[in-house]
Order: sequence, then C-alpha cells, then structure tokens
Amino acid sequence: MVSRIVLGIPLRIAVASFSHETCTFVPVKTTYDMFKDFIVRGNAIFEHAKTYPNYIRGFMKVAEEEGAELVGILVAGQTSATGYSGWITLDAFDRIVGEILDGLKNSGPFDGVLLALHGAMAVEGVPKPEAEIVRRVRGVVGHIPIMVTLDLHANEDHELAEVADAVFILKTYPHVDSEDIGIIAARCMVKTIRGEFKPVMAFRKPKLVTASIYQATDRPPMKLVYDRCREWEAKGVYCASVAAGYAYADVPDIGASVFVVTNGDRDLAERAAQDISDLIWSLRYEFTKPIPKPREGVAEVLRLVASGVRPVLIAEHSDRIGDGTHVLRELILQGAKNFVIGGIADPNALEWLKNNAKVGDYVKIKIGGWAHPISGEPVEISGKLEFIGSLEYTLVGPMGRGRRVHEDLVALIDMGEGRHVIISKRLRAPMDDQGFKALGIEPRLKDIIVLKDRIHHRAFWDSIVALDYPIDSPGLGPADLTTLEYHNVPDDVYPIGKFWRDKKV
Repeated sequence: MVSRIVLGIPLRIAVASFSHETCTFVPVKTTYDMFKDFIVRGNAIFEHAKTYPNYIRGFMKVAEEEGAELVGILVAGQTSATGYSGWITLDAFDRIVGEILDGLKNSGPFDGVLLALHGAMAVEGVPKPEAEIVRRVRGVVGHIPIMVTLDLHANEDHELAEVADAVFILKTYPHVDSEDIGIIAARCMVKTIRGEFKPVMAFRKPKLVTASIYQATDRPPMKLVYDRCREWEAKGVYCASVAAGYAYADVPDIGASVFVVTNGDRDLAERAAQDISDLIWSLRYEFTKPIPKPREGVAEVLRLVASGVRPVLIAEHSDRIGDGTHVLRELILQGAKNFVIGGIADPNALEWLKNNAKVGDYVKIKIGGWAHPISGEPVEISGKLEFIGSLEYTLVGPMGRGRRVHEDLVALIDMGEGRHVIISKRLRAPMDDQGFKALGIEPRLKDIIVLKDRIHHRAFWDSIVALDYPIDSPGLGPADLTTLEYHNVPDDVYPIGKFWRDKKV
C-alpha cells in the first residue's frame, strides 16, 4: 500500500453490496430467481447509484475528492417478492456471495473493500450472514481494510466486529442519511489505507429487541440514544453507531448492537460503547406502548376527522406482505368517506381486472387476504375502474429523491363518496405523493390516507398530513413482539427470550 501511494498510483477500492431485510415469519422463501433480475454488476453499479441518495453515492463522492479508484463488483438486494419475503435459501446466498468473490478475484488487487450490507439478512444454514460475507471476502483479499455500512435495523453481534475493520450504521429512521454514512465510511477507508487513521472498534450487545414502529430517531426513546452517540463523537470518537435491530427475523443475533470506531484509542471506544449500551438497556420499558387495533383506531380517526383534523394518515405498520384488509374493512364498516388506500397487494385481482374490465367499467371484486391467514379475509369492493395499467413516476421526497419508479400493473377503483382503493402487484408504501398523483389522486384533499408502512413515510408525509396515526393490525410485523413465535433467539433477549417470557415482565 505504501509503495502505491509513494508512486502516486490511485488507491483501488472494491465496492459491493448484498442486502436484504428478511422477515422470517413470511412463509415464502427468498430464492436466487427472486434476486437475479435486479442484480447490477461491475461498474454499472455506479451509474445505478447516481440516481438517488445511498451509501455507494457517498463512496463515490469521497473517491472523487481523494482521487481514489472505485471498482464495482456487484449490487444485489431488490427482489420480485410481493412484499417482504422469508428465509433466503442457502443456494441464493452462496451464488450471490460467490459472484462477489469471483469479481474480487478477477478485478484485484485492491487496497481496501467497502461493503454496503443491510444487517437483517436471514439465511438458511448461515446464522450470521453479514459476518460470513465479510469472512469469505477476507479469504479472497487478505489483510487489507474491509469496512461495512449497515442499515439501522441490522441484527449483528461480536462476529461481525471481529472480521470487519470498521462498521458504520445509519443514524436516522426514516433513513435519510445513507449517503452521509457512505461518506464517513469511505473517508475512514482512504485515511486508513494512507496510514493516517488506525481504526479501533468496540462492540456491545444490550440484549434488547424493539418493534420497528418504536424506532423513530426524531423522538424519544431512540432520539436519546443517537443524541448520546453524537455526544461521544464530540469527545473524539470518529463514529458511534447503533443498530436498533430488526425484530421480525428469528435469528440468534437479533436485537440492538453498538459499534464505536476511534482513531487508535481503545479506551475511548470501549467507554463510549459501554455507556451507549447501558443507556439503551435503561430505556427498555420505553420501547413498548399501546397502539390501537383496527376497530378502535379507525373509530378514533373518524372522530378526529369529524373534529376538523385532516388529513389523517393511518400507518398500518404491521402488514409485511401488503395484502392485509383489516383497516380497509373497518373503514367500510364504520362508514368512512373521502379516503384513499395507498395499496392492497393482490396480483390475482389485478390480472382478473386486466382480463375482464376496462377503464370506466363498474366492477365488483374481492381483494386482499390471500397470502396469509393473518392478513384477514378478502374484502369485497365495488365501484368504477378509474385506471388499470403501468405507472412511471419520480420520487421527490427525502426517501429516494430522484429515483425513477416503475409499477408494471396498478389499478384504481373509485367506490364513490371520495373512497379510492389502489390495487398493486406487491406491497406498496408510497414514500411521497407522486404515486398518488400519477393516478390523478391529490392526497392533500383526502380526509384519510392509508399506507402500509412504519416510519419511513414520515420523512415526506409529516409535512403534508395533520396527524400520523399508527394502527396495529394483525400482521407479521406487530408492535407486541410477544405475539410472535421465536425459535432461534437467545434466552436473555428482552422481551422475547425465554427468561423474560417466563418472568412475564
């Protein structure tokens, strides 16, 4: 490395990404075929990254500033699944990681490797997937710096800390800082290669898992955690990272984790990591609060609307597949008017409409409730078919600004009295209003907007709606984690481990 720098040869840094947030409670395995059509290879990953904020775009900014050469290997993560998908097959994992390894072998040598991972991947037969990815990469590239970026919802433990030189994690939920974290990681990489930085990393595992709906970083309790991270950074820590964890993967490293990176200061790293971990544990009872169920929640929303609070956005946060009908059913039963359902995932209903109806027709059709019993029974709706076809639009909100969205088949049904239902092929959680406007719907004029999302939507929608109102429908991503059946989590993880379940605290 020194000779390359002395000779003025640009640093060569490999870049790869393999990410997936796996909901193991979804009974659909994630296969290679579900990934393959969305894999981007070679330096094409950089063109792909230019279109919206992401880690790799952050890597690119630093490389341009520092005169480093980035070598694209592979980006994999998007799938053809209807919504969240379940366990990744070992075949899919091995094939994609194998492609990364082949790319490293064929394109080396390198001075360092930047890996944009997720952290909540769950793979059949691989207990710690991200650590295993780094371990296999290490086996190819040897003792050069390997640095990792992770999503805030990562489930990790000491194994990743032992094989990676540094780990950097998002600090915002909604996730609006991926490019910033990419910059932090890439700067650390360049300085390390040049001998200007000696990464020392401390790790802690607070033994706590929380539902995603409680993890918003702009309000307590999570805001307190990230404020503490920034306090330590003001004291000399290079980067203090916390993964809040992902509760819907039944894996042994489930739950929150703390990674603290300093420039050669082991004592500072350890003190910061312990302090942040202690704070997280002290807040454990703050991560649970009652969230209304569909009947009471819809009734309260209708009272709010009647009092002049509008529009109200209902966040049906627990639906991980997209076919849940609980809120739609209650809106109909309770006589709601002037609402829009941002999407019910039902590819079979869409196919029926495409083959049997045209725009302007009056249709009667049952939608939703097809993928899993917990989603609820199908709901019959009737009305005018306002639209059926493909959609193209560009996101303008903080989540994915500039990203071009293509939906190959969408339908809009006008049920009368201002009631609109969008039917989609897969889970649809619009991050801004463009997915509505493309269908001729102005959501600001609705009394009620229903989205199947937890926190991300708020980056845009909080500036549009009068109130964000989560409803805890039956689903595979519930607020009450004790309603899920876990088999692989440690006994001492609060509140789902055997120790805590038996204690009933």
